[in-house]
Amino acid sequence: MADEYVYCHGTHCHKKHTQDRIRGVKGSKVLRTKKIKKSNWYNKMYQYFCSQGCYDDFANENIQQIIAIAPRTEALETPIEVTKVKHPKDPNYVWSKDWVETKITECDNNDNTPRLRTVLR
Repeated sequence: MADEYVYCHGTHCHKKHTQDRIRGVKGSKVLRTKKIKKSNWYNKMYQYFCSQGCYDDFANENIQQIIAIAPRTEALETPIEVTKVKHPKDPNYVWSKDWVETKITECDNNDNTPRLRTVLR
């Protein structure tokens, strides 16, 4: 049962002044790092950090070591197809103007055929 919980990895979690971190008896109180119940969160980050602030503290303190695990030495690229679609002004609105929509569609890496999904409009 003990492995159902982990302590927050935030570097300053034990220094945040909140009531749920206060532990101990009168005369010897401490601020303690929060205990987190392991769960199946969609975002795995919250299995190790009690808040976004604790995650940010940890990331800012350890960014060099984190990047050293999987350094990026070259840019990533996604093949795309760009199309321009002209839209005329709407005669029902005085403020309407002609405008151009830029559609960016991801292509398959192998044959550059557009995927059905439009990424950006």
